Amino acid sequence: MRKLLFQSLTRGPLTEGAPAIADADVAELATALDRSARRRLGRSLSIRQVDAGSCNGCELEIHALNNAFYDIERFGIRFVASPRHADVLLVTGPVTRNMREALERTYRATPSPKWVVAAGSCAIDGGLFAGSYAVNGGVSTVVPVDLHIRGCPPSPVELLRGLLALLEKVETPD
Repeated sequence: MRKLLFQSLTRGPLTEGAPAIADADVAELATALDRSARRRLGRSLSIRQVDAGSCNGCELEIHALNNAFYDIERFGIRFVASPRHADVLLVTGPVTRNMREALERTYRATPSPKWVVAAGSCAIDGGLFAGSYAVNGGVSTVVPVDLHIRGCPPSPVELLRGLLALLEKVETPD
């Protein structure tokens, strides 16, 4: 124990530096996303994150959106605890057999207009877990998906860009 204490006093912290993207770029991206949500919905964007059976790599990046560096809540974008208050279902991981019904119920509980975003390689096609006896496949095998965000895991900036692309796609008539 004493050795561990002395090592902790003599070594520096094991942290990584801030992301390379500038704070102004993140602020501009988040502001554009909030502006687009207000134009489309008349209010801020509410997101319900659903883990359908992931390894939690994507969740770490999603949680980073709420940390002190990104702090997307300052732009009005918020994560909600209930699907009844959500505009977007942000689904991560492959849909496991145990989570299939829960994802279907969550989708049905979300009021219209609702959008589903499959975030990460596993949510798109099962990723690393594809073919497993416990996995049904990607999110689109269970509920309709409006946007796929690639990456293993996708970075917070890629998540923001994806959400902005989703709202801009919805706003423009086909």
